[in-house]
Amino acid sequence: MATQLEHCEILPPPGEVTELTLPLTFFDIPWLNFHPIPRLLFYEFTCSKHYFLETIVPNLKESLSLTLKHYIPLASNVLYPSTNEKPVFRYVVGDSVSLTIAESSDNFNNLTANYTRDADQFYPFVPQLPPPEEEAEYKTIPVFCVQVTLFPNSGVSIGFTNLHGIGDASSTVSFIKSWASINKFSGDSQLIEAKSLPLFDRSVIKDPRGIADVFWNQLKNLPLQFSSLHLPTNKVRATYILHQADIKKLKDSVSARKPDLVEPSSFVVTTAYVWTCWVKSGPASGEEIDADVLEYFGFAVDCRTRINPPVPANYFGNCIAAAIVKRKHEELMENEGFFIAAEAIAEIIRIKVNNKEEMMKAAENLLADFAVFMEKRILSVAGSPKFDLYEADYGWGRTKKLEAVSIDGEDSFSLCKSRDSEGGLEIGISLPKNKMDAFSAIFSSGLGILSKEVLHSD
Repeated sequence: MATQLEHCEILPPPGEVTELTLPLTFFDIPWLNFHPIPRLLFYEFTCSKHYFLETIVPNLKESLSLTLKHYIPLASNVLYPSTNEKPVFRYVVGDSVSLTIAESSDNFNNLTANYTRDADQFYPFVPQLPPPEEEAEYKTIPVFCVQVTLFPNSGVSIGFTNLHGIGDASSTVSFIKSWASINKFSGDSQLIEAKSLPLFDRSVIKDPRGIADVFWNQLKNLPLQFSSLHLPTNKVRATYILHQADIKKLKDSVSARKPDLVEPSSFVVTTAYVWTCWVKSGPASGEEIDADVLEYFGFAVDCRTRINPPVPANYFGNCIAAAIVKRKHEELMENEGFFIAAEAIAEIIRIKVNNKEEMMKAAENLLADFAVFMEKRILSVAGSPKFDLYEADYGWGRTKKLEAVSIDGEDSFSLCKSRDSEGGLEIGISLPKNKMDAFSAIFSSGLGILSKEVLHSD
């Protein structure tokens, strides 16, 4: 539970930007109706309620306002016309970001643990986007909000919720890190000196074939609705760590079994291992799945450097496409399932992800890929090891725990660098309790079997 202490609106500093209108590119439009994306960062930080309200909160408000000066689109709204005109993101003076300040007596150590916990207990710390406002000719829909929750004498959580349409993980993570830096150093000089300010210019996304119009024509007659997760979720969430030694075992076992495969990456072996454990946990927990059913695995690919011409790394918006792998259920259930999965993921990266023409096609097929996600048995990845939110230090030290709350609402797992295991990866997953028990047993025993195989091959 959390008790609200204050609710306020944070505006960018006056006199900076008076108005900004951004069109939606063909990378943005497919995400218009996608559910909001919630994230939670937990910080171990001992402070009293008085210090929190008198010092921490004012500093966070001031630094958030200053950060919005550089990230104006997060204070904007989606302007959704009642006609068939394309929506836009629009900021005008007076637009703001909703900030909630709260307090909780919940067990901080339990919330930041890796072991299995009830997924529902995290939602009191997740901010809710303000509802759309109905104007005469359009709806205005907020895109971003924040909640800061104090756990007295234990820690602080910062919750973020954003519409995916405003930006992908690269964009939102850059904001979070920028806000942390500005709060820690009491100003934006470090941010400016690092030349890491975001770029909003939509003209860097070239669309000679008019894909944005094609996408909009497919979506414009659908009712605009953002599905929100209904509680109880009836799920539990847990975190699994693959240490550097575990990842090496996975790589060595794939190389031994598939010698013709170029040395697999940490991403390939980790996602292949999680995918096969997830598939096997279905029947192990009582699900009845036909042997010929296709199992899909999907992951987002940052297209900034993978399309022609390339898009600057600091571009703020969506610039991702999907890569999707499929294999029969019975193949992944076999003892060789992990190796089959690793080969399939490595192959899609080789022929598609590392090919600029193929990635452009993938971007143009994003709506069709969404249909696959909606109708099939598919596991997807939220996050990436490239985005290290454990580095986001607001002046209270490194993040204690990251929770990608969005995985509760879909068959997906979060993936990021491990906080405490050098070279390791952290996997967050949310499942019904009986399936989590099966997944945990399969995940653990599989690593033991692979360890023995690697030892024998040596």
